[in-house]
Parts: sequence; C-alpha cells; structure tokens
Amino acid sequence: MSNLSHYFIAIPLDHALKDYFSMWQDSLKEQLPYKQWPHKEDLHITLKFLGPVEPNKLNDLINKLKGIEQLKEFELTVGTIGTFGNPLKPRVLWAGVEKTDELVVLHNQVEECAERVGFAKENREYRPHITLAKKWAEGRNNGSLVGIKNSYNDQRKLYVKEVVIYQIFPSKSPKYEIIQSYHLA
Repeated sequence: MSNLSHYFIAIPLDHALKDYFSMWQDSLKEQLPYKQWPHKEDLHITLKFLGPVEPNKLNDLINKLKGIEQLKEFELTVGTIGTFGNPLKPRVLWAGVEKTDELVVLHNQVEECAERVGFAKENREYRPHITLAKKWAEGRNNGSLVGIKNSYNDQRKLYVKEVVIYQIFPSKSPKYEIIQSYHLA
C-alpha cells in the first residue's frame, strides 16, 4: 500500500496569482520561521485530499468527476493572511479564499464523486485556502504574526475555469503534477 502514489483534487491558480502569492512568500520568509514554503507552481486551492490511490480506483474517480464539467465557471476573491493551529506558532500560513455558493457546490460534487468510488467523506468543515507555508520551526528566530495579517490583505480575483487532479512527487520541486483536468462550462 505504501508504494501507491498520492493524489488530490484542486483548483489551480493562474500564473498572475502564483506570481503574486510567491512575492508574499518571499517577503514572509524573512519574517516567519516556517520550514516549508511551497514552490510557486504548487500553489492551489484544495478541494479533496485523496492520499494513496490504487490505479483502478483512480480511473473510476477520473470518470466520475467528468460530471463536474456541467458546472458553470465562476469567480472567487482570494487574499488576506490566515493561519491554522496555535495563534503564536501556527502550523499553516495561508491566503484566504472566499467561500461562495458556487465553490461550495463544486466542493460538494467533488466529495460526492469521491465517496461513490470509495473515498471517505471529509468530516471537517471545508475551509478553502491557499497554503503559503507549513511547519513552524521551533527555536529559530521566531517572527510574529502581529501586524502581518494587516499588511497582507490585498484581495485579488480568481476566475475558476478548471479543476484538476494532481499527483504528488515528494522528492521533486515543484512536487505536484496535473494528471487530469476538467473544464467548467
């Protein structure tokens, strides 16, 4: 089982947004002691993490997800800084994503398709975000989030036209590769 590739379903960001959030990362790296800063090409909005997947199950999911192509393209607002975890040493630093009705419908359809082919339904509330950094580094020059949230709150628009399945290659950089793409109507 451990030799199986890992996958997730996501909304990719356009090049302008990848560049924009990469600039945030470059600036924040000097202020905050995170161990992992995703490559700019790996920035995305996760819809469903799948983990290790057998090839037959992946093929079933690829076919089931074709139904999301009936959904209409839509627009999201992205930006502002947020965190998950201990406010003093948060485990994840992220850029926020507006949770619109269209995004909730898309997320629910992805969850339903995944559940129909045997993936467990996520029990936590869906909190859309773009991960900018992970794994707070204890003992390093611990920066502070005080003031940072106010400095990084410029919001941008993302036009959601596509959903993709990424395969994860942990030893590569960038580490995510699109293996299937779905274009919204």
